[in-house]
Amino acid sequence: MGSSDKVGLKSSGKLSFTPLADDDMFPEPVDVGPRDWGREVLLGVVAGAFSLKRLEMKAGTRGGLQFHRLKHEVAVLLSGSMVVRHVSPSGELTEREVSAGEVIHFAPGVVHQEIAVTDCVLIEASTPHFNDRVRVETEFGEDDDTGLPTTVEDQIVAL
Repeated sequence: MGSSDKVGLKSSGKLSFTPLADDDMFPEPVDVGPRDWGREVLLGVVAGAFSLKRLEMKAGTRGGLQFHRLKHEVAVLLSGSMVVRHVSPSGELTEREVSAGEVIHFAPGVVHQEIAVTDCVLIEASTPHFNDRVRVETEFGEDDDTGLPTTVEDQIVAL
């Protein structure tokens, strides 16, 4: 039976199922490279559907002030505390402190930035647009030449 076959009951009444190879069922985490703020580990990918990552931010560090063109991100803060900066409906940057156990959702187009108050660990699920980012520090009168740059739209990698 191929992976595209439906799972369920066959007309004979027997249950059908799809087996997975061990490397698909138990993927090896992949460290995606150095980050100014800590560590990013790709835990798993369902091609074309979503990716799952572990983000470890060091106290006092921050991600870029950015938005995504295509990518949705949902994260749960497992440990630590952070400040999330985002644009309010009035167009002003605003801040909210987030504690362990809270969930954050960034839809495409939502300007956001995460600032680690303490060491933080997050688990993030997102659509599979791996490098989709538009940096916007200058639009808000801020200087920040650290971190990863804006991705050209036709160079966004879909996992």
